[in-house]
Amino acid sequence: MSDPATIARTYIATWNETDPARRRALLAATWAEDALYIDPLMKGEGYDQIDGLIAAVQQRFPDFRFALIGKADGHGDHVRFSWQLGPDGAEAPIKGTDFVQLENGRLSKVSGFLDQVPAAA
Repeated sequence: MSDPATIARTYIATWNETDPARRRALLAATWAEDALYIDPLMKGEGYDQIDGLIAAVQQRFPDFRFALIGKADGHGDHVRFSWQLGPDGAEAPIKGTDFVQLENGRLSKVSGFLDQVPAAA
């Protein structure tokens, strides 16, 4: 997995997957076992913690979905893309940009930045 667009789509699909077994399979297929995810609100390392972060976001925002904004780009083992989180068919209240570092074609580190967050979130 080295195409930035494919990496970004698969990453977003993982965050949108509500079935725990399928989400875990996506994590195992695309993330390094000791991967690190960090953003201003949360941090997780390894499949269990990252899966827990995703489940917590889904629980807090049950009717929201992640979607890509624009085109993912990258060079070498680094990928950058922007995303939005909101209800289908409505303006997304939450937006961000993630920077992904790959190791052997798998996500090894994700640094997330929140570009737009409502005060109530």
